Amino acid sequence: MSKSRSHTGRTIAAHAVLLTYTLIALFPVFVIVINSFKSRKAIFADPLALPSPGNFDAVGYTTVLEQGHVVEYFANSLIVTVASLFFVLLFGAMAAFSLSEYRFKGNMLMGLYLALGIMIPIRLGTVAILQMMVAGGLVNTRTALVLVYTAQGLPLAVFILSEFMKTISDDLKNAGRIDGLSEYRIFFTLVLPLIRPAMATVAVFTMIPIWNDLWFPLILAPSEATKTITLGSQIFIGQFVTNWNAVLAALSLAIIPVLVLYLIFSRQLISGITAGAVK
Repeated sequence: MSKSRSHTGRTIAAHAVLLTYTLIALFPVFVIVINSFKSRKAIFADPLALPSPGNFDAVGYTTVLEQGHVVEYFANSLIVTVASLFFVLLFGAMAAFSLSEYRFKGNMLMGLYLALGIMIPIRLGTVAILQMMVAGGLVNTRTALVLVYTAQGLPLAVFILSEFMKTISDDLKNAGRIDGLSEYRIFFTLVLPLIRPAMATVAVFTMIPIWNDLWFPLILAPSEATKTITLGSQIFIGQFVTNWNAVLAALSLAIIPVLVLYLIFSRQLISGITAGAVK
């Protein structure tokens, strides 16, 4: 009975801590959204005030929607983010399964090599990456962004997923082998369903930097046809004058897809984050 109460208490505490951090993280988002519905004067006069009949102004959204390429910017961001997430989760899970399941010469060195990607920022190789994309004819393509973001997200994915892979029962996998299942069938039908919370955690922590990134879209895909929404919103920021209503409106609209993806993964995300806290 005491163990059950202790387990329940740790679960409640873990959820409370996660909720607190979520509210703190969402406060800047709340400020951006409320100010996107206010006049420029009201934004600077009282940025924390809620929109009211006296200061309400939707000119920012009107300006953003009148820009013909905004929908295309959103589509580019969505395609790049979803494609990158797919490859990060697929290749990351496969690599993690190989490292945790099979013992071979250089296993530990391979794991350490992949872990280096977490400690060394990929932006340090921007010049070399740009040269490779130019040589491959991939500049101003969404493919270039997908390749870079996949490489960026794989180290963290392998690091997290490999730890979860180690907790899966060997008896379950051996039973599948005895039944004649191939290693691919074991991976896709037995292993992947058991690590969904971990994959959701990796997906959330991977998609936000990709969606919000400005650096690589500016370097690798700055054309109108391939701009992401983060880069596209920069058209409202000038050297001398900034259209803050439009900037805040664009950022508010850019938050919507991220929130949708977060809600899709949220249940599994909470399970993955709190898994270690309630054992």
